[in-house]
Amino acid sequence: MLALVQKQPLVLKYHKGPLLKGNITLHLLWYGTFTPTQRSIVIDFLESLTSTSSPESPSVSTWWKTTESYRGGPCTLVVGNQILDENYSLGKSLKNDNLVALASNPKLNSAPGDRVVHVILTAADVAVEDFCMNQCGTHGRGKNGNSEKIAYAWVGNSVTQCPGQCAWPFHQPLYGPQTPPLVAPNGDVGVDGMVINLATVLAGAVTNPFEDGYYQGPASAPLEAVSACTGIFGKGAYPGYAGDVLAENATGVSYNAVGMRGRKFLLPAMWDPLTSTCKTLV
Repeated sequence: MLALVQKQPLVLKYHKGPLLKGNITLHLLWYGTFTPTQRSIVIDFLESLTSTSSPESPSVSTWWKTTESYRGGPCTLVVGNQILDENYSLGKSLKNDNLVALASNPKLNSAPGDRVVHVILTAADVAVEDFCMNQCGTHGRGKNGNSEKIAYAWVGNSVTQCPGQCAWPFHQPLYGPQTPPLVAPNGDVGVDGMVINLATVLAGAVTNPFEDGYYQGPASAPLEAVSACTGIFGKGAYPGYAGDVLAENATGVSYNAVGMRGRKFLLPAMWDPLTSTCKTLV
């Protein structure tokens, strides 16, 4: 007789470390050249995460609300300082140590005790160690000018380097089924891909900020709140297919969340501790 094997639930273990809860300030460092439109797409996304002003559903803030189910309650994000480093102060090829150095920029400092995440966004012509090879973005820890432990996050614009890996499903994948790509909701494959990766690393940064929060697997290569649900954007998703998402009849753009000023985004599934499943908005 053939035994039926039930699929085991996905579980991210809590490793008893601190999470980022309460009011969190995001200080941004734009490294390289970004147009005002590109910056506005990202800012609209960040401001939509905990905004209640979007009358449309499904909303970006509903997606972020899943983080409340992790220990400690709500996490409210606000955009703080912004720095434009358009002169590539550390060059166009960055190591991971350079990311920590950028995250420690004194202009991003906050008052002692403030809860912050320093967010580094690199332009399309900036190469970052392991970018396109092992990661599309990351988060980690460093120190600010007050020698306090801080969380930082980084994502890069992959449009000229590896859109098939880091901007999927808005570009055909490097491997696997070559299904037609979805139409990017804001008309910018690179930046709409950055939003997906930024959503991924921010969820990881607040639920596993210092490598002892929620994750599955080894601490050096953890599966976190969103990275545990890679490739899932809507119900019925499978490798090479993002799932059933919404589409505008007039433009064909694909999305599953609406933010401030009616801006549309495609956001990845997030693991829900209440159900031990990858939760989608649609």
